[in-house]
Amino acid sequence: MKKWFTDKGSVIVVWLLLCGTFGSAAFAGDVVIMKVRFEQRGDSWNVNTTLRHADTGWSHYADAWRVVDEKGKVLGTRTLYHPHKKEQPVIRNLRDLRIPADTHIVFIEAHDKLHGWSKQRVRVDLRKARGERFEVRR
Repeated sequence: MKKWFTDKGSVIVVWLLLCGTFGSAAFAGDVVIMKVRFEQRGDSWNVNTTLRHADTGWSHYADAWRVVDEKGKVLGTRTLYHPHKKEQPVIRNLRDLRIPADTHIVFIEAHDKLHGWSKQRVRVDLRKARGERFEVRR
């Protein structure tokens, strides 16, 4: 048994197994932004966002998503006021969002009560009809 742990190859295999098991757990609770749809209505936008999160109750649930510009300025926030343990994915709208006419790139960011703002976000180019996880209707 002692020889097994002194063998460099075995130590590396054990280390990789531990990293694979526990390293992925750090991201298991983040909110996943599945898709986003922007619909222009005159000089404002309606934003429809689909989120997936393993809500466990009031202390750990997806509680918001927001639209930010390239500089990080928050253009609008949609708050989710309660857990959605049995309603996944969650689809919610943000209506009458004002986006400056010279702003073409925005990001959707999601938040949960335990982990804060997720590092995963969706980049939306408002000049394109569709892209990775987004759609724009004019």
